[in-house]
Amino acid sequence: MSESRKRREALIYHAKPTPGKIKVVPTKKYASQRDLSLAYSPGVAEPCLEIEKDPENAYRYTSKGNLVAVISNGTAVLGLGDIGPLAGKPVMEGKGLLFKIFADIDVFDIEVDVTDVDKFIDTVKAISPTFGGINLEDIKAPEAFEIERRLKEELDIPVMHDDQHGTAIISAAALKNAAEIVEKKIEDLKIVVNGAGAAAISCTRLYMALGAKRENIVMCDSKGVIRNDRGNLTTQKAEFSTHLDLNTLEEAMVDSDVFIGLSKGDVVTPEMLLTMANDPIVFAMANPTPEIDFNLAVKTRKDIIMATGRSDHPNQVNNVLGFPFIFRGALDVRATGINEEMKMAAVHALADLAKKTVPEQVNLAYNQSNLTFGRDYIIPKPFDPRLIYEIPPAIAKAAMESGIAKYPIQDWDKYKHELMERLGTGNKMVRMLHDRAKSNPKRLVFNEADKLNVMKAAQIVYDEGIAIPILLGNKAIIQAHIEEIGFEGDVEIIDPKIDEERPRRFRYAEIYWKANQRKGVTLVEAQKMMRERNYFASMMVNEGDADAMITGYARNYSSTIKPLFETIGMLDGVTRIAATNMMLTKRGPMFLSDTTINIDPNAKQLAKITQLTSSVVKMFGLEPVVAMLSFSNFGASTSKHPTKIEEAVGILHKTNPDLIVDGPIQADFALNSEMLEDKFPFSLLAGKKTNTLIFPNLDSSNIAYKMMKELNGVESIGPIILGLKKPAHILQLGASVDEMVNMAAVAVVDAQNKSKEQ
Repeated sequence: MSESRKRREALIYHAKPTPGKIKVVPTKKYASQRDLSLAYSPGVAEPCLEIEKDPENAYRYTSKGNLVAVISNGTAVLGLGDIGPLAGKPVMEGKGLLFKIFADIDVFDIEVDVTDVDKFIDTVKAISPTFGGINLEDIKAPEAFEIERRLKEELDIPVMHDDQHGTAIISAAALKNAAEIVEKKIEDLKIVVNGAGAAAISCTRLYMALGAKRENIVMCDSKGVIRNDRGNLTTQKAEFSTHLDLNTLEEAMVDSDVFIGLSKGDVVTPEMLLTMANDPIVFAMANPTPEIDFNLAVKTRKDIIMATGRSDHPNQVNNVLGFPFIFRGALDVRATGINEEMKMAAVHALADLAKKTVPEQVNLAYNQSNLTFGRDYIIPKPFDPRLIYEIPPAIAKAAMESGIAKYPIQDWDKYKHELMERLGTGNKMVRMLHDRAKSNPKRLVFNEADKLNVMKAAQIVYDEGIAIPILLGNKAIIQAHIEEIGFEGDVEIIDPKIDEERPRRFRYAEIYWKANQRKGVTLVEAQKMMRERNYFASMMVNEGDADAMITGYARNYSSTIKPLFETIGMLDGVTRIAATNMMLTKRGPMFLSDTTINIDPNAKQLAKITQLTSSVVKMFGLEPVVAMLSFSNFGASTSKHPTKIEEAVGILHKTNPDLIVDGPIQADFALNSEMLEDKFPFSLLAGKKTNTLIFPNLDSSNIAYKMMKELNGVESIGPIILGLKKPAHILQLGASVDEMVNMAAVAVVDAQNKSKEQ
């Protein structure tokens, strides 16, 4: 993608449909006059008076306890430098977004137009009563050190400068595990740190707290090795100046065990790596270009343990592994600060998590068969769902043990459950889905590429590396769309109707005819069929000329599904295909079946639909918990639909005894665990979180998923076709660009999965 395209897309993303990335939403009812009188005057006076009596009541009656300020003066914004507070606002909003999606913490971003240290501190102190915590961001060194030190001393809420401590915590966890793997003691490691800014200073301090020896550390800046005989050193640089007779980074690297890069790209050469000790540990964390390219480094040293700040290589040092969860734990015990004990607790919790068995959901997201602790996995992945309930408890315990927790946790099991419930995994599922597709992209046919929105989706899929698009349709129109939207890339364009495609069209026709000649199909008819793009694309997938296809944007469902039946066919043992929609709800992804195909399935067919749906749920790394829905619960009615549901459940309990499935059950009981356990504690669903809903007929399922989508704004991925031999999926008529991109990712993951089964 060209720089101009990237720039345009970034600007559109931030501007449309609503400017910015975060907003404030009400948490209380406000529909009636009574609601408003409670929300404001006169009802609001009561909590005001309670807070006046005891300031701690602010945590009970306001949002303070879950509200963090992301505060910056814009003097050191990402790699952009001193661009000012207003220009830095998009970054602060982005940080707020990460706080919310990873730890369910609300954020106000505050941009302060002050560079004077005293004035900045006074400003933050003046507004601090609003917040439960302060995240300092993008403030240049050395001022950042003084600002954080004084605010931590003068405020009684958690304060952390993430630029300093985030990278320090994550890289320290990685260093701890890397040293263990190469069987070296932290205190014996010879460490070279390239960079002397806020992050480098804080990282080095934390490594020393972990056990590294001051005399074994050499720090370099843009002028070379920081020696104690160099003049005009800042206090922080002087702290790590060395007496050794070294002048350059190249000299410092000789016989070193560890290289820590927090500087700029391509400053380390292969020759430097070769001078390091056995089993070198190299953390090249400059972004987007590491101090040495990952592939070059591992090619140069086979014994290396390598980490970068990039997501496309193993061992990503990503601050999102730290700050959301550190603040989550600190807020939950109303800690009066974030101290060294809490930071070290985060280090050990992250290091320990990397040694535990990785959930299948994470393996699938990163297209790994079995991620295990070792040279290519020394820290957890950002999409690991365990982070939310493993890291905050460690922080909370450290705060309690160090005596700065005002609200100690009594029931740790309850707290862990609350953390798990804080975040639905719907949006995270989309990110994992896209990353999994990108890990092994497949050739994907877009059957209606001459439609502008389909072309836009294909462009995103290509740019993001989700799939290798094959564009099917009128060549002239496709070329015009390519020019209109600025599509840059070498992609295959196929028009089944033109003479150029006649040889392939005739080859497909003959294959199709031979398979269907005893079903009344003539060769001439088959040749005509192959001019139609759905038949042509289906044969491409069937014959291995493409890996998957998506269609249906501009054609009705029945006309698109017929070619799939007649060409690709069904899996062995499947007599009827079905479809499921994955709904990205606040409680996590919910799978609804059958939403588009089977009008009134019988008990055996419902059982088969459930089996097929459960396989898809597992494909996404989730354990299916299936509720088979009806208008009555567990034998309360003997009418047609509850009876066939009961029969289907009986079949599944015999054929799939390990599957968690029960019914007939009403939807509210299936989704409300408290109601279910109170009224029907015998149910196999009791105590579990339902994620799969099987409906008795097409009417109920189709209506339900479309109502969820339109009334609640729930994003839908689907319909995902179940039961075909090859990956082929049908879009909803008029699907949005985002929906098509998501379905493209589903088709790729389906292709990955089916290729493993062959």
